Amino acid sequence: MDPRLEYDLQLSRRQFFAGSGLRMGAVALAAMGAGGLTRSAGAVERRMNPPLPGLPHFAPQAKAVIYLHMNGGPSQIDTWDYKPGLNDLFDTDLPDSIRQGQRITTMTSGQSRFPVAPSKFAFQQHGQCGRWVSELLPHTAECVDDLALVKSVHTNAINHDPACTFVMTGSEVPGKPSLGSWLAYGLGSESDDLPAFVALTPSWSSKAAAQALFTRMWSCGFLPTRYNGVALRSSGDPVLYLPDPPGVTREDRRAMLDSLAKLNQHRFEQLGDPEIQTRIAQYEMAFRMQTSVPDLTDWSDETAETLEMYGPEVNTPGTFAASTLLARRLVERGVRVVQLLHRGWDQHGNIAGDLPAQCRDVDQPCAALIKDLKQRGLLDSTLVVWGGEFGRTVYCQGGLSRENYGRDHHPRCFPMWLAGGGVRGGVSVGETDDFSYNVTDRPVHVNDFNATILHQLGIDHERFTFPFQGLEQRLTGVEPAFPVQEVIAG
Repeated sequence: MDPRLEYDLQLSRRQFFAGSGLRMGAVALAAMGAGGLTRSAGAVERRMNPPLPGLPHFAPQAKAVIYLHMNGGPSQIDTWDYKPGLNDLFDTDLPDSIRQGQRITTMTSGQSRFPVAPSKFAFQQHGQCGRWVSELLPHTAECVDDLALVKSVHTNAINHDPACTFVMTGSEVPGKPSLGSWLAYGLGSESDDLPAFVALTPSWSSKAAAQALFTRMWSCGFLPTRYNGVALRSSGDPVLYLPDPPGVTREDRRAMLDSLAKLNQHRFEQLGDPEIQTRIAQYEMAFRMQTSVPDLTDWSDETAETLEMYGPEVNTPGTFAASTLLARRLVERGVRVVQLLHRGWDQHGNIAGDLPAQCRDVDQPCAALIKDLKQRGLLDSTLVVWGGEFGRTVYCQGGLSRENYGRDHHPRCFPMWLAGGGVRGGVSVGETDDFSYNVTDRPVHVNDFNATILHQLGIDHERFTFPFQGLEQRLTGVEPAFPVQEVIAG
């Protein structure tokens, strides 16, 4: 709404509330302080990230989410979906009965044939569950009894940007809130000194062209802007301009913010613009982050054993290893959602060189994250999610040899796994055909997967809505979606 029109409306409203002994400022203060008040530097302050009244809907099994997004679409055939029968079909044409005239991208639609490319990587069984895992993931393979693997995830989109937007927001159309923003809005966080939702964009090793990351993947969409994910930088200062300039003390900054908050509150009473309250909250959060962020990124309190577990790159800022350790430290401090977006998984060619490099980036840190959370008693309350935006084709894009090949985008089936947070470890859900092309058992749509994440945090996805453009919008869209009960413990 135009703030000038809202101002005219507020004139009569304020008269009403003034006659009742209340002011809009007091109402806003009470609403923002619904989660309780804290006292700092002698002043009464609002709790920064309170949950919505009535949430969670039921007892949650998880308190926090660490979402490990492999941007570009990892090849399921070379990682988690073992298809030994393909070796005998090397360089044969993909049968029409498998493809069924399904949509393919323009990158391969002009090929004269679609030759089958078996995985060049060896698979072995691991854990008590006997999970088949590629040799590219030896560390993660040690944790398979803690993982719930869903092999039959499928999506609507076939190209990166709409597919990434879809898996993160439940819609291919930009402008919807991301999963992290929905959770920050509904559940807030237990931290008053850090944002409820943090996004990290670590470096990557693949030489393949990496897809662009758009801020919509951690955006709040139509939710109030205070629920945007806060993207911490991968090099240099995690947050630019966070330190006070020379000559400005903490007391000076506190006095300035208190005065600014009064001015903003007065303006809110005049206009009723909720974004003014967002500015008040964000100024306050920045003040608190001045002390919390330096402590967050200081590894000196970590043991040598912990650092060794995450691998040799853990001390290099911005790497995936450093980011996973940072994610653990964030949830340890009460942050609700941490999202890691690792680029470079778009292997249209040179899988032999690029895919092993990508797996080396993430394999040991992913396993270390699970083990570290488990050792600290945090895995039960932290849901860890791993996956991409789609999978890859069984047929080769470009030249094919036994030792190297490329794969195009494939939305019909791809794997994602969950660990911790009330998830039943060691289970596998869904099956694909002999070509890892179509789901043959227990299809799981992206919206079903997101409904599962919400369920583990105590949220009924059908009741978790926000009014916008005449609809009660929700993360899982308007079509039926169902949590994947097979992965839920208890």
